[in-house]
Amino acid sequence: MVKFLKPNKVVVLLQGRYAGRKAVIVKNMDDGHQGRPYGHALVAGIDKYPRKVIKKLSQKKIAKRSRLKPFIKIVNYNHIMPTRYTLDVDLKSIVTIERLESKAQKIDANKDTKAVFEERFKTGKNRWFFSKLRF
Repeated sequence: MVKFLKPNKVVVLLQGRYAGRKAVIVKNMDDGHQGRPYGHALVAGIDKYPRKVIKKLSQKKIAKRSRLKPFIKIVNYNHIMPTRYTLDVDLKSIVTIERLESKAQKIDANKDTKAVFEERFKTGKNRWFFSKLRF
């Protein structure tokens, strides 16, 4: 069987708190490991999407509307739906399983992820990833 859930693949979460949110696979574990004996992936996604920006808004308002809130999570393969899109962002050094174990490190990882996502949003690349999924 072909492995199609690879790093940098954009997925949509189907279950749980972040259902309907877009995320990108950072690391995939096809065979699982001792704590999780099933296929799963470490994903980083967007919890709160940036809002619409128009020309007449002030710079302060634009900066506020361009903010987003990320999340980092380990998700079972059964609970994600792959898309045809990929996101060429290097999150391997920022988001690791070791950084999820302590609360302080997870907060730092979230801040770093937020900076990377906001920088990518401001350049205007991968617009589909930063728009809310309508359904």
